[in-house]
Amino acid sequence: MLKVGLTGGIGAGKSEVSRLLVEHGAVLIDADRIAREVVEPGTPGLTAVVDAFGEDVLTADGTLDRPRLGSIVFADPEKLAALNAIVHPLVGTRSRTLEDAAPADAVVVHDVPLLAENGLAPLYDLVIVVDARPETQLDRLVRLRGMTEEDARARMAVQAPREKRLAVADIVIDNDVPLADLERRVADVWGDLARRARQPQE
Repeated sequence: MLKVGLTGGIGAGKSEVSRLLVEHGAVLIDADRIAREVVEPGTPGLTAVVDAFGEDVLTADGTLDRPRLGSIVFADPEKLAALNAIVHPLVGTRSRTLEDAAPADAVVVHDVPLLAENGLAPLYDLVIVVDARPETQLDRLVRLRGMTEEDARARMAVQAPREKRLAVADIVIDNDVPLADLERRVADVWGDLARRARQPQE
């Protein structure tokens, strides 16, 4: 098994790269998706979030109001740290369970948005960083996700600087390119990952 950490700044195109890797045969463990699952109604995670932030972070039907919670934590580093202290251990436990279920020769790709921020690179056999210029990230967030420029800049500002992400990269995938070029680059990277996964672990 080859354990790969996949990260990139918001709007860099990490989701597109993870989709392409899955098409090639990767087992994807998506930290963001798991983070949503561990705070679904009835979970201990949601109870802990409400205990920490109050009933105001719930919608009328009892689900987590993610935009409201986001507006609270992204404006306050201490509150963001408090939320992470609740959610990250739950995500870690679930991720390990999914990883243990993967085949012995699998390429297991952990999609981890805050890998660099949280010093998680040592957990993986190698780290892939999807990279794009900040102006490209901003354009995608405003044009494709409908964020205001102010909100997009705020989300980018709480993430690690581009240089910090690149410093932990074993492989960099440039996503300031047309989709056809990205697809070719991911195919090349996949060939390397698959070979490594088949090699006996030392």
